[in-house]
Amino acid sequence: MFLTGAPTTMPDLSCYTTNLLAHVTPDIPDVRRRLARGVRLAVRIDLPEGELAFSHHPRIDTTHDGRQLAYAGTRDWPTAREALHRALLRDRRVLAVANTRHLSWSPAQGLADAPHWILLKDRRDDQWLVADHFSALTPNGTQSPYLGWIHDAELAAALAPWTRPPREVARRDVLALGEESTLPPADHYRWLDWAPATDRGGSAPGTGTWVLDLDTSLRHTSEVLRADPTAVARYVDDLWAAARHHTFKLAFDVADGNTDPARAAAASAAWDELPRALRFAAQSTARGRPRPGAIERSVDQLLTALRDLPAPDTERVSP
Repeated sequence: MFLTGAPTTMPDLSCYTTNLLAHVTPDIPDVRRRLARGVRLAVRIDLPEGELAFSHHPRIDTTHDGRQLAYAGTRDWPTAREALHRALLRDRRVLAVANTRHLSWSPAQGLADAPHWILLKDRRDDQWLVADHFSALTPNGTQSPYLGWIHDAELAAALAPWTRPPREVARRDVLALGEESTLPPADHYRWLDWAPATDRGGSAPGTGTWVLDLDTSLRHTSEVLRADPTAVARYVDDLWAAARHHTFKLAFDVADGNTDPARAAAASAAWDELPRALRFAAQSTARGRPRPGAIERSVDQLLTALRDLPAPDTERVSP
């Protein structure tokens, strides 16, 4: 492995969105503003008891010449390798789906499975230049941005399919681009390729019934987590991503003069506190001491901080 320094700075968002921005910025220079204007917390409300699905933003990857990203995949590595190489030659970069358990620079290496988007930027013989712009303090330690050359066998391991992800993880992948996308089979290597843009119509992120109003979304989520304490551990990562996205939006609102800095700071602090409270509640549940009150208090504090901020229009939509 030959390190070549850190990749260019990207906003502190989820691993999906951070590397998505890095991938599409050359084609969509204003994509950060597009994301900031579109940040939301859409929640599907017609799933079975204890189940949730989230959409953090609408599609932000539509180019001016009418392209969007779509999942691609294949079952065997030699075919995937050649497809990735062709896409790299054509587009100069490829957004690929890795697994944190197999990433040497991830604090979750050898500890936890999680889909993780990375960028392939070059190939030389049996080595690939990989960039990962994601930066965060995770439950397993600090993830720092990464840029380096890895051998072909290392890349094959990094992209190895997670064949039986939990339902919440599968939904997260389906909605990672903001709207429902068709996934390759779970036993396929996966990456994202450019395809003609499609217009689904309507504002719902996908099938089912969704709420787009932030207040309603948070209250529904709180009710689900309070009713089923075991659900907290399954969805804390979704609320952590929501906190990062909304803090990013608030920073843009302040820079544009649309939000009072003090109120934005209070709202950002309340967003940051939400996933901390959820992790505490999940750990307490694992020890046999559920703490639904901690979740409710954190959500109420967030709603109080958001009360004086501009809010999206109230909607409940089905496709």
